[in-house]
Amino acid sequence: MNRTRKRSVALVGLVAFSLLAAACGSDDDNADSTTTAAAADDSTTTAAAGGDATTTVAAGGDTTIATEAPASSEAAASSEATASSEATATEVDYSALSGSLVGSGATFPKGFYDEAIAEFAGIASDVTVEYGGGGSGKGRSDLQEQVVDFAGTDSPVKEADMAGYKGGEFVYVPTVVAPITISYNLPGVESLQLSPATIAKIFQTDITSWDDPAIAADNPDATLPSTDIVVAHRADGSGTTDNFSKFLNAAVGPDASGEWTLGTGSELEWPANTQAGDGNSGVAQIVSSTEGAIGYVDLSDAKANGLTFASVQNAAGNFIEPTLEATSAAVEGSTINDDLTFFAGWAEGDDVYPIAAQTWIIAYTTQDDAGKAEALRGFLTYLLTEGQTMAPDIDYAPLPDDLRQKALANVAKIGA
Repeated sequence: MNRTRKRSVALVGLVAFSLLAAACGSDDDNADSTTTAAAADDSTTTAAAGGDATTTVAAGGDTTIATEAPASSEAAASSEATASSEATATEVDYSALSGSLVGSGATFPKGFYDEAIAEFAGIASDVTVEYGGGGSGKGRSDLQEQVVDFAGTDSPVKEADMAGYKGGEFVYVPTVVAPITISYNLPGVESLQLSPATIAKIFQTDITSWDDPAIAADNPDATLPSTDIVVAHRADGSGTTDNFSKFLNAAVGPDASGEWTLGTGSELEWPANTQAGDGNSGVAQIVSSTEGAIGYVDLSDAKANGLTFASVQNAAGNFIEPTLEATSAAVEGSTINDDLTFFAGWAEGDDVYPIAAQTWIIAYTTQDDAGKAEALRGFLTYLLTEGQTMAPDIDYAPLPDDLRQKALANVAKIGA
């Protein structure tokens, strides 16, 4: 996949922000793994205005990606016409960015970040980006203590924790969405349907055998073995766990039918006879190596490990496969808060996959220096523009355009 054609970004509506910066003085792979994009291609040339491709970000986040954009004055005028009449265009060349960025956190989007970091290195060769996993909890903790420049998280920061963030105000930048699969290892059973009530009973170990009447009721045409069920879950503080538990709480928790009793959160008190894995890849490994196992795993890691996954009953009563299209439908039906936090699980709609999950990068609005801020803005802008086009190839759904535009507006708030 060659994405190095992109050489520059035109950011519209950031001049006022740049003046302000100047006035200031300037829940994948193993959870412990790190992806690094270093100076990658010395032969990469710097594009002038009107180069191979530009991304125009209008005030408020409206974005147009154009390949082979001509350098004529007519093209420039057309590009500026997408911005508000009060906006002034500022062109930022990716190849002019420099510095290092370090992030940690969610393993759920790590496959996307790994790919994006590798591609970003081809157009921003003087920027080094590292992203280690560890789970959403680690990412939030690392950002809170200013150990990293940005954090990946699949769940929002708790209100009670916000005052402890040493860097002050931060923004949420949603990046992609994807389904959380219910993956299982049951030779001879290639197709499985599971209702939320059955899933709750399985993960609470109320159901311990695959031929249990509740599973049979969900699968009247299947021949189910008497194999013991082995439940796999996350060992680390995980946004995937948070989203999985929120789905169950909404579908069959205390305010619904009451089957789910373990509550919600990035860490839960799981029954003692369950198994724990680090990161999504750790849970996937348990499932793939253990006959009778079942676990919740993001789609990218489930596919990478060759797992089989179930169709899950949604709020409309339909059993839906964990596809990107069904996940995008869930996001379209979600309520987006002003800070761009939202919950995509258990959304309404006939074709919605009910365990859809969102993820964000969070970063401080005030960085230590202008160069760091510029590099961070450049990387996040890349994720939200050309990076979105690669997402489906690695089993993530791009953001709806209106949400992507709002995310770009949040990126523009980052300065020094």
